[in-house]
Amino acid sequence: MLAFAPLHGAVSAAGTALSWLTDLLAPLADGTATAAAIVLLTIAVRLLISPLTVAQVRGERRRAALAPQVRDLQQRYADDPATLQREVFTLYREAGANPITGCLPVLLQAPFLLVLYRLFSTNEGGTGLLDERLAGVPLGHHLSDGLAGAAGPLFGVLLAVLLVVAWWSSRRARRASAAVGTVAGTPAEGPGAATLGRLLPLLPFATVLVALVLPLAAVIYLVTTSVWSAVEQAVLRRPQAVPSPADR
Repeated sequence: MLAFAPLHGAVSAAGTALSWLTDLLAPLADGTATAAAIVLLTIAVRLLISPLTVAQVRGERRRAALAPQVRDLQQRYADDPATLQREVFTLYREAGANPITGCLPVLLQAPFLLVLYRLFSTNEGGTGLLDERLAGVPLGHHLSDGLAGAAGPLFGVLLAVLLVVAWWSSRRARRASAAVGTVAGTPAEGPGAATLGRLLPLLPFATVLVALVLPLAAVIYLVTTSVWSAVEQAVLRRPQAVPSPADR
């Protein structure tokens, strides 16, 4: 299975790191040490990619600030969609407002989620983590394995948190979309931009659907990263004070 050699190496490394962190936290967290280790590793991953998140928010603000110029280009090249698209992309590039930057934080988290899935769905890491539990529920437990005992309440709480965060994130996405609605969905952003604009507010709820098929360990990761994203977005997207003429 040479094609999966890099993934196997990543799973083994993650398993070793989790085992080490679990042993470190055991005197303090006792039976929740492995779950706490997953939370801390998730936070570490988010801190590593936080510069990209900051760049994403700055890019969105720059694109919003460029909206009047984009509208001028739309009027100028209304009968020439190809030129309009080229001119808008050039405008974004010169202003450092690359739309692709916004996808990087999500894409970079995907490998970590895949590694957790493999680590707690198989014994690939060889670390014995499949025997670890939270509130008596194995961290490799799936919803399809049943909701007996503490599994039902535990998954219920985690899924409820994901739903609340998804609802909040969806509201924020709708407000952001409305703020730049005069630009979104134009030929400058491609023929599918209008459809994408309607789908974006629904994407946070995809996290809840994904959690339905993941082991408990990966659900803990999703809850942690979702809450982190909500707090991070609230901080980074807080309204900025407009300087008074005397301060300029």
